[in-house]
Amino acid sequence: MIIRNTKHQFGGVLLTFLFASAGLLLAQLPGFQHIGALASSILLAVAYRHFFGYPMKLQHGIDFSTKKLLKLAIILFGLKLNLDVVFQEGLGLLARGALTIVFSIIITLLLARWLKANWTISFLLAVGTGVCGAAAIAAVSPIIKSKDEDTALSVGIIALIGTLFGVGYTLAEPYLPISSEQYGIWTGLSLHEIAHVALAAAPAGDDALAIAFLAKLGRVLLLIPLSFLLVVWMRRKKQEDTQTTIAFPWFLLGFMAMSFVGSYMIGEWIPAFPGVLEAVSFITTLLLSMAMSGLGLNVDIRKVRTVTLKPLVAMLITSILLSVLTFFLL
Repeated sequence: MIIRNTKHQFGGVLLTFLFASAGLLLAQLPGFQHIGALASSILLAVAYRHFFGYPMKLQHGIDFSTKKLLKLAIILFGLKLNLDVVFQEGLGLLARGALTIVFSIIITLLLARWLKANWTISFLLAVGTGVCGAAAIAAVSPIIKSKDEDTALSVGIIALIGTLFGVGYTLAEPYLPISSEQYGIWTGLSLHEIAHVALAAAPAGDDALAIAFLAKLGRVLLLIPLSFLLVVWMRRKKQEDTQTTIAFPWFLLGFMAMSFVGSYMIGEWIPAFPGVLEAVSFITTLLLSMAMSGLGLNVDIRKVRTVTLKPLVAMLITSILLSVLTFFLL
C-alpha cells in the first residue's frame, strides 16, 4: 500500500512536471511568450482536465506540487528581490507602490461587491493587480484558504489582462507626452507581472527598463507586510470559529531570508559559481509552473464563465483606473 501511494504521488508530481515543461516550451513561441510559462502551464492542464478528466489516483502527487512546491518556489522567488536597490534608490517609488496596492485592493473589492462577484477570485485578482501578478496570488492564496480552482482561474485572468495591457502600453508609448524614464516608472507602478513590465518598458530603452524594474521591485517588497497583515486579518475574521485555524505562512520568512541573501551575500559567491542565478531563476519558474499545472487540473472549465466574468470585469476596470492614476502621479 505504501509503495502504491508513493508511486501515485510520484506520478502526480511527474504529471505536473510534464505540463510545466510543455508550458516553458510553449512560452518560447511567438504570442505565447507574452503570456508566460505559468499561464501556459495552466492552460495545458485545464485542457487536459476538460478532455480527459481529473486523474484521481494521482491526487496526492498533484496536491504536493500545488502546496509544497509552490511554497518552495515562493521562497526561491525572494532571490529576485534586490533589497539594497529598493532601499537606496526607490523609497519614493516604494511609497507610490504602496498607493498602487491600496488603491487596487479597495477599488477591486468595491466593484466586486457592487457586481456581486465571487469574493475569493476578486480578492486574489486585487492582490495580483496591486502587487506582482501570479506570484502574489500564489503567495496569498494559502493565507486566505483559497480553493485551488479559484487560484488557478485568478492566475489565468491576471496573465490575460496583464498581457493585453503590456501590449497596449507598447503601442501607446511613442505617442505619450512623457520622457522614457517617466514611462518606465509608469509601467513599473501599474502593470501586473514583472514579465508585463519587461514587455512594455523594453521598447523605450535600457534606462526606462531599469527604472521600471525598480518601481516593480518596490511593489514586490510590499508583498511581505501585506501577507502578514492578511494573516492577522484572517485570524480575527475566523476567531469565532473554533474549528478554523490560520497557519502562519512560514514560507514568507524563507522569502525574506532569500531576499537578504540575494541582496547582500550572494554577490560574494557568484564568481565561484557562474550561472547560479540563472539556474535558480529557471528552477523557480519550473517549480511555479508545476504548481500552476496542479492548480489548472482542479479547474472545471464549465464553471469558468459563470464564476469569473464579474471578477474579471472588476479587475479590468481597476486596471484602467490604476493606469490613469499612476500616469498623473508621474
